[in-house]
Amino acid sequence: MNAGDRIAAAYFLRQTTVRRARNELSLYTSYHRSRLSGKNLHRGMPASVSIEPTTACNLGCPECPSGLKKFTRPTGMLKAPLLTALLDEIAPTLRHVQFYFQGEPFIHPQITDLFAAADARGIYTSTSTNAHFISEKKADDIVRSGLRQMTVSIDGTTQEVYEQYRIHGRLSKVLEGAKNLAEAKKRAKSPWPLVFFQFLVVKPNQHQIAEVIKLGAEYGADDVRFKTAQVYDYKHGNPLIPTIDKYARYRKMPDGTYRIKNALLNHCWKMWHSCVLTWDGRVVPCCFDKDASHQLGAFGEASFREIWKSRAYDEFRAAVLRSRGEIDICANCTEGTKVWG
Repeated sequence: MNAGDRIAAAYFLRQTTVRRARNELSLYTSYHRSRLSGKNLHRGMPASVSIEPTTACNLGCPECPSGLKKFTRPTGMLKAPLLTALLDEIAPTLRHVQFYFQGEPFIHPQITDLFAAADARGIYTSTSTNAHFISEKKADDIVRSGLRQMTVSIDGTTQEVYEQYRIHGRLSKVLEGAKNLAEAKKRAKSPWPLVFFQFLVVKPNQHQIAEVIKLGAEYGADDVRFKTAQVYDYKHGNPLIPTIDKYARYRKMPDGTYRIKNALLNHCWKMWHSCVLTWDGRVVPCCFDKDASHQLGAFGEASFREIWKSRAYDEFRAAVLRSRGEIDICANCTEGTKVWG
């Protein structure tokens, strides 16, 4: 565990309440009972929620429907009253809010106010950004907001390599944003937010893995983390699939086609402890449902509890336990089964 992880763990411990602990125990035990029995026996409220500030984005990344403008759902901005209503209802049992789904969060003009609203309720807050909009003033606002964790996407250590995936992006802006944030933390004498450089490993940048570790240290990142890339068209190969097997989600088969490495087990921890709320209040199962095609309810038209405990949600969880491989958003998933610890 690095220093950043220790700081985060200490925060989680301080913010633990009896109600949150009981809720998490209910989630954990009901998940394992369901996994072993094959029956939906869900208990508890979500411990983690991803909330989408906006679907707007300044980049055009080739495997991102937001960047490619391929959504069927509208582009818009999360309204503060919607967030307040959600937090008023579920904050007592909620442990973590990630202000990210699709889009670039810092396009939202009140993004730091959204962070502050969750932080004021003792909730761990995080976000993920391409870091093109972090001016000196914005960096100061971020530190004051109480944001606890920021993931900075930095998928290349030179402009030539970076722009092959982060189309329309400027590496210099990313590094400038990271520098501004590091300096703002120093001015405030604060460890927050923890900053993690995230390197999405694809074939064009895989030779820069050692370089990005050095870059993270140079620009004050608390850690550098590597992520495997999801690609939609992988069966017959894809120029983004890395040749370093450790960082590839897909394996080449004897017949020359590619297959996702992991087995699609018929259970998913995410269905028990977390969900996603789109900018306009749609509740969807997880971050793989990028176009909100599996809408389970609309917050505002119903309470969150009514949606979370609804027949539609029960049926979706039951379908995951029955045959996860038949659900389209699960078919390209490498996540979902890992549980705390």
